[in-house]
Amino acid sequence: MPSPYRAIFGRPGTTSFSAAGLLGRMPLSMLGIGIVTMVSQLTGRYGLAGALSATLALSAAVLGPQISRLVDRHGQRRVLRPATLVSLAAVAGLLLSAQQRWADWTLFACAACVGCVPSVGSMVRARWAELYRGSPRELHTAYSWESIVDETCFIVGPILSIGLSTAWFPEAGPLLAALFLAAGVFWLTAQRRTEPVPHPREQHAKGSALRSPGLQVLVVTFVATGAIFGAIDVVTVAFAEEAGHKSAASLVLAVYALGSCAAGAVFGLLHLKGHPSRRWVVGVCAMAVSMVPLQLVDSLPLLAGALFVAGLSVAPTMVTTMALIEEHVPRAKLTEGMTWTSTGLAVGVALGSSAAGWAVDAAGAGRAYLVPGAAGVLAALVAFAGYRRLRPEAAGARQTGALATGPVSGAPVQPVRPADEPVG
Repeated sequence: MPSPYRAIFGRPGTTSFSAAGLLGRMPLSMLGIGIVTMVSQLTGRYGLAGALSATLALSAAVLGPQISRLVDRHGQRRVLRPATLVSLAAVAGLLLSAQQRWADWTLFACAACVGCVPSVGSMVRARWAELYRGSPRELHTAYSWESIVDETCFIVGPILSIGLSTAWFPEAGPLLAALFLAAGVFWLTAQRRTEPVPHPREQHAKGSALRSPGLQVLVVTFVATGAIFGAIDVVTVAFAEEAGHKSAASLVLAVYALGSCAAGAVFGLLHLKGHPSRRWVVGVCAMAVSMVPLQLVDSLPLLAGALFVAGLSVAPTMVTTMALIEEHVPRAKLTEGMTWTSTGLAVGVALGSSAAGWAVDAAGAGRAYLVPGAAGVLAALVAFAGYRRLRPEAAGARQTGALATGPVSGAPVQPVRPADEPVG
């Protein structure tokens, strides 16, 4: 492991909570694609499969920030465990409904309740932020590491979910995702020493973290970005099935995540200069441009190569987003702020997977890659339009208003430095 990554694990407990976060985040890459694979196998209806995946994502988008706001107030252990139990019960109901061929509405009702699943990635990043607050270089490396963990989930998760559902039985992928969720959340919440200190209710009287103009830009852009991810998942499964190798979809999607993982590993080693807002806009535009080759591929090997290149811009953009969130959101609302970006992604995944499912049914998988292409263009347009709200002067004004009194004790505090700004 390169030395910057080795250094961040010098604090006690870091290895354990990051490992628990890996398990807890596996459902992020397994549930949606597992539902698509399961339902398409059982019914042959990609439209229904995409709509169910969209319902799950929208439910998580609505419930996720509320759960994270409660975490900021009451702590991770007190909130995450009951929320996870509700989600696990809903997964069980969804699998039973699918297996018994119950009415479609029962599938949608269970998928909506699965949205209680907590944003484990935000919980782990909040622990890193608590440990390395005031150490921007270490925090940049920690966020990069967590992006590597995210992409590891997206490399391994689809392979497990699609592979088990196609080779064993249709419900196997979502079932394993539920087991990962239970193990990860209960292991993470058992680690009390690194849990961020909750903040009293009165500190949240001024409303949601989403009141930040900078955070609003990030969330809206991530809606379009999430549509890219959701559409690519659904269309790639259909593309592989049309090619006669449906199980290969997991490998192709793993290559997409592998490109992002490699880029994130390198990005965490860099000492970057300049404000992160500029790098963020460049990253979003690169993601949009990377969708163009997908319109031209006609085989699975070419698709895998195009997706690897497309993945190179994903992790660096996500890492930079975390730096911007910490700059624009008050400390007492950091977990909620991080979850709002996940919410934007979830809404986008819902829209993208649903649109892609109908596009596959109507025009075939090849033409359906126009859906992530259009989403990429929209993301770039929103990023350009909102760039002014992310610039240093906008962040400074936000911090002056939000942090004039300290988020914890009422004492004056200094604005948080960007997480990827070099030290010294």
